[in-house]
Amino acid sequence: MSSPRQTDKQTAKPDSQPKRSMMLMAKFVAKYFRNFISSDPSAPFPAQKDRYVLYIQRGCPWAHRANIVRSLKGLEDIIQLSHVGDRDPANPDWGWSYDGAPGVDEKDPLYGFKYLRDLYLKADPNYKARYTVPMLWDKVNETVVNNESSEIIRSFYTAFDDLLPARLQEANKPDGGLLPKHLEKEIDEMNSWVYDTINNGVYKAGFAGNQKVYEEHVYPIFESLQRVEDHLQSRGTPYLFGEDITEADIRLYPSIARFDVAYNPIFKCNLKMIRHDFPRIHDWLRRLYWDESEKTNGGAFRKTTYFTPVSIPVPNLVISA
Repeated sequence: MSSPRQTDKQTAKPDSQPKRSMMLMAKFVAKYFRNFISSDPSAPFPAQKDRYVLYIQRGCPWAHRANIVRSLKGLEDIIQLSHVGDRDPANPDWGWSYDGAPGVDEKDPLYGFKYLRDLYLKADPNYKARYTVPMLWDKVNETVVNNESSEIIRSFYTAFDDLLPARLQEANKPDGGLLPKHLEKEIDEMNSWVYDTINNGVYKAGFAGNQKVYEEHVYPIFESLQRVEDHLQSRGTPYLFGEDITEADIRLYPSIARFDVAYNPIFKCNLKMIRHDFPRIHDWLRRLYWDESEKTNGGAFRKTTYFTPVSIPVPNLVISA
């Protein structure tokens, strides 16, 4: 799993003290690879088959959302996927590494690199920020296209549609596709508070350096989970914004899938559990996970969800609320 992040759209200076806690390091996530894939053949990064590689780490929820969309959109034969492993204990500041563990590539498929950092430094030898996933790489220009998950997934929605069968093109999706224009404002509003208090909230609580910081962040997590529960009840629909899956479902799912098995016991976000205390969220989670119909393109959520043993170095500095 990843450490906490800033807001999806925000940038900042990299941490100049790598020995500080992961919580403090997370406040300095600099992201200046912010390009988009385009359906325009003359664009700097045009949509082309076999041109791009999506780098992910299976435990990372930010990478998970990008992998979900890759599968939902049927881009498996268009965008190559590479799985990096855990951080190398011998070089923890170097970020994700290739170690050949189950589900992890032996080495970078393009250049044989051992660390994801080597790709960042190939793109920019002066790069000083964190080596994050997901990361989208362009084989032609030999550079990082984008390493912001919220922007990568929006590129995937429509940029490659001309290469896809009609049923997978957004223009032909029920109710406007994954980001319907008439729901975009509501989805953006939900994304904002879900990101702050759930997606990133569990990390802010889990990596808290003291009891006060932990309690400041752990209670809002459960207030927001109740808000999601009430939202599902009031709408009375299978998904967050109706009868069809939208971006809001995609962005919430990785956090809920990890909640009871990781965030609750490891990050001490344990006031309640999804399966016991939030029945509508639990039904929503199961619906997404088990569905193998065309709605999920044959099981995009289940196929990209990996339940494997995890070992996360969380500071043992707080007592559960």
